[in-house]
Amino acid sequence: MSIELVAASIADRAYDRIRADIVFGRLNPGLRLRLDGMATDYGTSVSTLREILSRLSSEGLVVAEGQRGFRVAPVSPAGFEDVAAMRLLLETYALPMSFAAGDLEWESRVVAAHHKLAFMERRMLTGDQTATELWKRYDREFHQALIEACGSQTLLDLYGGVFDQYLRYQMVAVVFRGEIAAKEHRSLLDCALARDADGACAVLNQHVNGCVAYTLESGALA
Repeated sequence: MSIELVAASIADRAYDRIRADIVFGRLNPGLRLRLDGMATDYGTSVSTLREILSRLSSEGLVVAEGQRGFRVAPVSPAGFEDVAAMRLLLETYALPMSFAAGDLEWESRVVAAHHKLAFMERRMLTGDQTATELWKRYDREFHQALIEACGSQTLLDLYGGVFDQYLRYQMVAVVFRGEIAAKEHRSLLDCALARDADGACAVLNQHVNGCVAYTLESGALA
């Protein structure tokens, strides 16, 4: 492997790790990012790290502060509402197309994704908070599976970025609405199997708006 490919591979791995650490709340909102320390922690050079953080800045996960460096993007109630609205816009647009085009293989992936999510939700309902990150990964996987047959990779990529912003808010606030959310996910699965796009969009609006209201009422983002 050439030196250039090795360097690119190292940079890609560092990008993926930093991005995941921001999305899943291991790097706290508002945290000033110290480049020297991060270069050691993530195994990359300071110059490569600057490029990575600039890229994450374009994704809205990092704030570039000129000569002062970089900071993890803050969170706020208004920010969560904006991200939730964008998620709903994209997901309700993609759902009807995905339901219309989805085949048996798509159905199988949706069912499998829901099975994993439902398993984690049952664990969470027992009070087990040790696998919160895995629960949210499966949540993301399920919602992504619902729309993956929409036929537009551009739409899926855009949705993935917005969902990660939404997920970050959930991780910061540790949002779990218990049986209500689990029932909504089951309803989304039922709508997918019945190809009921209108029903799915109605459930999705209730699901997302309910999560936003629950989070804001908790004061976790204040």
